[in-house]
Amino acid sequence: MDRETRLFAESHFRGLRGCLPCRVCPTPDHVDFIEKPDSFSYADFFKGYLLPNVPCVFSSAFTEGWGSRRRWVTPSGKPDFDYLLQNYGDVVVPVANCGVQEYNSNPKEHMPLRDYISYWKEFIQQDYSSSRGCLYLKDWHLCRDSSAEGVFTLPVYFSSDWLNEYWDCLDVDDYRFVYMGPAGTWSPFHADIFRSFSWSVNICGRKKWFFFPPGQEEALRDCHGSLPYDVTASTLLDSRQHCSPPLEVTQEAGEMVFVPSGWHHQVHNLEDTISINHNWVNGCNLANMWHFLQQELQTVQREVSEWRDTMPDWHHHCQVIMKSCSGINFEEFYHFLKVIAERRLLLLATETGPGEREGNKGTGLGPQQAAFDISRIAEVLASVVAHPDFEKLDTSVFSPRPEDLLQQLEELVAATASL
Repeated sequence: MDRETRLFAESHFRGLRGCLPCRVCPTPDHVDFIEKPDSFSYADFFKGYLLPNVPCVFSSAFTEGWGSRRRWVTPSGKPDFDYLLQNYGDVVVPVANCGVQEYNSNPKEHMPLRDYISYWKEFIQQDYSSSRGCLYLKDWHLCRDSSAEGVFTLPVYFSSDWLNEYWDCLDVDDYRFVYMGPAGTWSPFHADIFRSFSWSVNICGRKKWFFFPPGQEEALRDCHGSLPYDVTASTLLDSRQHCSPPLEVTQEAGEMVFVPSGWHHQVHNLEDTISINHNWVNGCNLANMWHFLQQELQTVQREVSEWRDTMPDWHHHCQVIMKSCSGINFEEFYHFLKVIAERRLLLLATETGPGEREGNKGTGLGPQQAAFDISRIAEVLASVVAHPDFEKLDTSVFSPRPEDLLQQLEELVAATASL
């Protein structure tokens, strides 16, 4: 990030005046297609799509050097089952049954990749049908399970990725996934975890995307307040009349889709398809994540409200339930902010040159990006510290104490204003 882009971003967030970033920009009537890597900079993406929180599609030229596009695909553009079996056949992968609805998702099982590919081959031979259902390999943590070296190169546009940076520090999880499945497999209507951004690259095959901007999903809720499982179902035609039509995108092989924060979407594989997908959070959607977590806690509190006066440590139990359901609670969110903040503080302390250099651990961060990140963490942390439910946590064991970290960050924001 250069200084001009940082100042542009800081001005953008000052102009929001507390509004959520995902709800302030006009909804586009189409999805832009970015054709040439040489003429599209990080600043172009940051100002044109990341800050406004709108989707775009990058051409296959952006991924033409990826090893997976050469090795995972046959000359005819189909999945190379032999290569996948030889290199990953014994890896156990999660597989969802697209033909079975379980709440608003699909039930999953685990099997070796070789068993899934055997099923896939039979599915194709049987004219894309099977008594076992329509099975879709989803959420395979390739980077966690085996070496992903040479498989893909993280695009610079998505390099400020706090979610995976944090989990890499803990060395227990990540939000980098491989999806693969035959034509007809699909992902039901949803918004991404923690209201994260995501990006998705088709290594081979084609996908059809249906995008609904933040707020449009409310018109699709049923009488119980539940969101639909399948927005293409004929039973939803009446509901669809009360909201704008979705933005539709057909993603070709090699193309890369940017999914903005809080946009509900549904995705269908039109051909046998393999994709690589990441979820990610940074300073641009951090406030969305914090708002989502507050909503999740409120939902838990409503569900167990009848025990509020009789259950000892009711507030603590709400946090435990929230983490079980959502994967994170207020305490871990503070730890997440602290880890990213401390890494940016270290970068600013050790950065010596005036230009943008490679930062620590290959993140590609420079001092302007670090200063922007600090400013975003400070704003959200101030809201966290003041939240009544966060105040009920025993923060005396936190190191540093949240109030002390906030003061340090706010002092640095003032000090780096002229950086």
